[in-house]
Amino acid sequence: MSDDPYTVLGVAKDASAAEIKKAYRRIAKECHPDLKPGDDEAEAKFKAAASAYDLLKDADTRARYDSGEIDASGQERPQQQYYREYAEAAGNPYRGRAADPDDMSDIFAEFMRGRGGYQQRTQEFHAPGHNRAYNLQINFLDAVFGASQKLTLPDGDRIEVKIPAGITDGQTIRLRGKGDPGFGEGPPGDALVTVSVAKHPVFDRQGDDIHITLPITIDEAILGGKVPAPTIDGGVNVSVPAGTSSGRTLRLRGKGVKKRGSSDRGDQLIELTVSMPDQIDDDLKQFMETWRESHSYDPRKGMPS
Repeated sequence: MSDDPYTVLGVAKDASAAEIKKAYRRIAKECHPDLKPGDDEAEAKFKAAASAYDLLKDADTRARYDSGEIDASGQERPQQQYYREYAEAAGNPYRGRAADPDDMSDIFAEFMRGRGGYQQRTQEFHAPGHNRAYNLQINFLDAVFGASQKLTLPDGDRIEVKIPAGITDGQTIRLRGKGDPGFGEGPPGDALVTVSVAKHPVFDRQGDDIHITLPITIDEAILGGKVPAPTIDGGVNVSVPAGTSSGRTLRLRGKGVKKRGSSDRGDQLIELTVSMPDQIDDDLKQFMETWRESHSYDPRKGMPS
C-alpha cells in the first residue's frame, strides 16, 4: 500500500479540503473496525486513511508535505524527531490545536494511529478499547414482553443482556464497558448485541400489532357465536358475527405489543377463515343440495369472466 496520502485517499494533489474530507469519510464508513471486526485488511486501510487525512486536513501541514519538508508520517525529512520534540518546536501546526468537533471520526483516528507506526511519537497513549459485536437469538414472547438472557463470550465469560419490551428483529443492544480493554487509562469498549427474534407458530408481529389466523367451522360462520382465540396474554373468547366469511378480521384493542416510549399497546387482529370438515357426510351433502335449489347466490358476481 502506498504511503502517499493523496494516493491512500484516492484524490488528486490539487483536491479541495472538502474533497479530501469526503474521501476519508467514505473509507472510514467502509473499513471502520467496528463495522468489520476481525478484518485486518479493512483495519489497515482505515489506519492508512486516518493517517493521510490527519496530514492533509491541516493547510499548513499539507503545504509542508507538498514542499517536501515532512514525509507522509509528518516527520521532518532532514532528521528524525519524536513527538515530544516536534510538539515543542516553534511553528508546529499541531501545537495547541483542538480536534474538529464536526468530525468525530478524528477521535477514533487518534486511537488507530496509537496502535500503529505513530507509537514512536509518544510513550503515553490513552484511548477507548474496541467494541465487540455479538448476535443473540431470542424467542418471540421475550421480544414482546422483555426478558433477561445470558450471552457467552469467546473467552467463556457470561454477561447478562437485558432485553427491553417491544424490541424488534435486527435491533442492537449496547452494553457499556463490555468490549475490549482500553489503551493506557482509556475506558473499555462496548459490546454491541444484535438481536434476532425467532418466528412464532401462531403470532405474527406487524409493527405494534399482533396478527393471527383463526379457523372457524361452517356452523360458527353461519350462526355466529363465541369461539376461543389465543392472545399473547392468554386465551380469550371472541364473538364471531353470524354470516361471517373467510377473511373477516376482528380487532382486540390493547392486546398487542407495548408501544415505544408509552404505556399503551397495539392491537391484536384476528383474521377468520372458514374451515371445512374433514369428511362431508350424507346429511350435510343432502342438506346443502336442498338448500342450494332454493337459496342459490353468486359470490363472484361482478368479477370478469
